[in-house]
Amino acid sequence: MFLTGIKIEEPVNEHVYPFQLAMIQHIKNVGLLSFERPVTFLAGENGAGKSTLLEAIAVAYGMNAEGGTKNFQFATRPSHSNLYQSLRLIRKGKIPEDTFFLRAETYYNIATEIDDLGLAGYYETDSLHHFSHGEGMLSIVMNHFRGNGFYILDEPESGLSVTHQLTLLRELTILAQQENCQLIIATHSPVLLALPDAAILHISEQGIQQISYEETQAYTDMKAFIDDPERMLHYLL
Repeated sequence: MFLTGIKIEEPVNEHVYPFQLAMIQHIKNVGLLSFERPVTFLAGENGAGKSTLLEAIAVAYGMNAEGGTKNFQFATRPSHSNLYQSLRLIRKGKIPEDTFFLRAETYYNIATEIDDLGLAGYYETDSLHHFSHGEGMLSIVMNHFRGNGFYILDEPESGLSVTHQLTLLRELTILAQQENCQLIIATHSPVLLALPDAAILHISEQGIQQISYEETQAYTDMKAFIDDPERMLHYLL
């Protein structure tokens, strides 16, 4: 565990994005959002603030807002919020040997930066642009992530088939259970959310609540569809 919690410090304007979000108000009111397990998932509907929170943690930790390691300095359009300026990171004494912020929406830019830095060979290719989106995301996890690392992932299932989501689940489990890594992940994938012993924080208009795997919307919706797709389609249409 390299990051054990975050606090929201003053001053904040509760009428300005993202400070009006329920999750931000929740953290501010309770005083501390704790990370108690090697893997923490942020779950919830689109727009709840999962990516905003991940981005702020990454930037406050020194990572590039658009993704990558601390050494990635590229920027296409500064669009991240100033939430990171109000975050106080609660860390343990240990410093991770590696960090990486992997976000699906900026994968193209990350791949370009890796090419420009001449690092593509490290990912077993002449260029990550020769891979599909999903293949490239998986290649970064499998070839860059290593022991004693702190990794932040925003919707890493993007572009991955179910089979490759299972591969990613295996890799993340090994990193957490055998390689002394900490991961904070925002996801909608019922496959990834099944990672053993992970903490799942549900973010909604009511704030933040820790829930079980079977309570996640991703699991209940997917189960309802797979159990009876005809009934679900009838309901939807």
